[in-house]
Amino acid sequence: MTATAPSIDEPDQLEPQLAPASRGARLLLRLWPAATAALAGVLLYVSFPPRTLWWLALPAFGIFGWLLRGRSWKAGLGLGYLFGLGFLLPLLVWTGVEVGPGPWLALVVIEAVFVALVGAGIAAVSKLPGWPLWAATVWIAGEAARARVPFRGFPWGKIAFGQADGVFLPLAALGGTPVLGFAVVLCGFGLYEVVRRVIEWRRTGAVPRVAAVVAALSVVVPVVGALAARALVSDKAEVGTATVAVIQGNVPRAGLDFNAQRRAVLDYHARETERLAAQVKAGKVAQPDFVLWPENSSDIDPFANPDAAAVIEDAARAIDAPISVGGVVERDGKLYNEQILWDPDKGPTDTYDKRQVQPFGEYLPLRSMLEHINKNWTTMVHQDFSRGTEPGVFTMDGAKVGLATCYEAAFDWAVRDTVTHGAQMISVPSNNATFDRSEMTYQQLAMSRIRAVEHSRTVTVPVTSGVSAIIMPDGRITQRTGMFVADSLVQKVPLRSSETPATKLGILPEMLLVLVAAGGLGWAIGAGVRGRRAGGV
Repeated sequence: MTATAPSIDEPDQLEPQLAPASRGARLLLRLWPAATAALAGVLLYVSFPPRTLWWLALPAFGIFGWLLRGRSWKAGLGLGYLFGLGFLLPLLVWTGVEVGPGPWLALVVIEAVFVALVGAGIAAVSKLPGWPLWAATVWIAGEAARARVPFRGFPWGKIAFGQADGVFLPLAALGGTPVLGFAVVLCGFGLYEVVRRVIEWRRTGAVPRVAAVVAALSVVVPVVGALAARALVSDKAEVGTATVAVIQGNVPRAGLDFNAQRRAVLDYHARETERLAAQVKAGKVAQPDFVLWPENSSDIDPFANPDAAAVIEDAARAIDAPISVGGVVERDGKLYNEQILWDPDKGPTDTYDKRQVQPFGEYLPLRSMLEHINKNWTTMVHQDFSRGTEPGVFTMDGAKVGLATCYEAAFDWAVRDTVTHGAQMISVPSNNATFDRSEMTYQQLAMSRIRAVEHSRTVTVPVTSGVSAIIMPDGRITQRTGMFVADSLVQKVPLRSSETPATKLGILPEMLLVLVAAGGLGWAIGAGVRGRRAGGV
C-alpha cells in the first residue's frame, strides 16, 4: 500500500492520534504543514546568491513535494502560497530598500500567487505514476507564466538563477534556464520519492519495481545529464580575442538620488577612464580595444548637453578606444534608457535603446490608479521610459558586443537575440546604486553567469557602483570589483561565434515542458473526474 501525507483539509484523518493530546498540541499538529511550507521556501531562498549553497534547493523541493503529495488541489494552493512567501519575501526585500515596504510586499503578494497555482497543480499530479516528472514540469510552467505576466513578466527568482555554482549549470547550454531549472526541481522531488520508497520498503519489505526505478531515475537522469552537458561548455576563442575594459566610476551617494548632483556620475566615470588611460600609457595595463561603461553612467543627456558630450569625448580620446556609454536620452518628447557607442574620432556612431523597461521603476503601469493611492510613487517616475525595438549589437574595434541592459538580463529572449544577431560576447551594463548594498547586485551577477554558459559567450557586467565583473563563457568570474568603489577591470577575453543548443532552440524546450505539464494536469483532472463518477459522487 502506498503511504500518503495527511491532508490539512481532512483533519479527521489525524483524530485517532490526537485524542489524548492537549488542544495546543492539536493546533500545532494541524499547523505544521503550513509552517513547514514557509520554512521550505526560506530554505530555497538560502540556496540563492550571494550564498553558494545551491544544493539546498534540492531538500527545499523535497520537503515541498512531501507536503503536497496526495493532498487536494485546495490544500496545494494554500501550501504553495506559503512556500512562495517564504521564498520571495526575503529574496525580493531589496525592492523596498529605498521606497519602503509597500511596493516590496505588494510585489511578493502578487508573485506568490503563481507559486500557489503551481502548488495546486503539483498536488493534482502528485497522484500520477512518475509524479516527480509531472510536478517538475508544472513548476517550470509556473515560471514561464511568471516571466510573461503581468506587465511583461517578472522572472526574478527562477530556479536556474540560483545554480551558478552548482553541478547542474552546464544544462543551461543544453536548454537554457527552463531545462536547468527543470533538472533541479526534478532532482529535488526525486530525492523525496527515493526516500519515501526506501521507507516503504523498510516497513513492508516490498516496493513496486517500476516505481522504484522511476524514483531513482528522477535523481540520476538530471545529474548524468548535467555531467554529459559539460561537453557543451567551453571558453576557447573561436574568432580571436579582444582586450576589454570595464569601468566602474562609482556614484556620489547610494539611493534614489544617486544622480542628484548634476554630471557627477558622468565625471566619476570619465575620471576613472582617464586614470586607466594613465596606467595604460605607463605600461602598467594593456591597451583596451574598447571600453564598457554602465547603465546611467552619463547622468545627463550628452546629445542635449554639450558639456557632457565634451567629457565623454575627452575620456574616449584619453583611452584611445570606443566607449559604450549608458545615458538617459530624450528624443521626440520620449525618454530612452540608451547605450551610446562613442568613437574617439567620430563621436556617437550607434545607439541601443533598452527594450524591457522595468515596471514601477522605469515606467508606471496603472498610473492614474496609483496617483490616488500614493502620489510619491508617481513623482518618483514622473515620465515613463519608452521601449526600444531592435536588439543591440555594437561593432567595437571589429568585435560584435551584444547589449542586455540591467533588468533585461533576467529575460531569456532579451539576451538570446543579441547572440542570434551576431554577438560574439555580451555586456550587461547595470545601475544598482538605487539598491544600496542589498543582495540584488549578487542575484543579478549570478544571472549573467548563467547567460554566459547558456550562450557560450564572455559576459561583462559594468555597474555604476558594483559589483562589476568579467565572466568567462564557462561561467567563471575572472575579475570583479567591490561595491561603492571606483575601479576598472581590463582583460583579454575570448570571442565566440558558435551557438549552443540552448541558443538554437530558443523557446522550444520551455514550450515542450509546458505542454508536458498541461498533459499531466489533464490526466490528473480526468482521473479525478472518473474517480468521482465511479464513487457515485
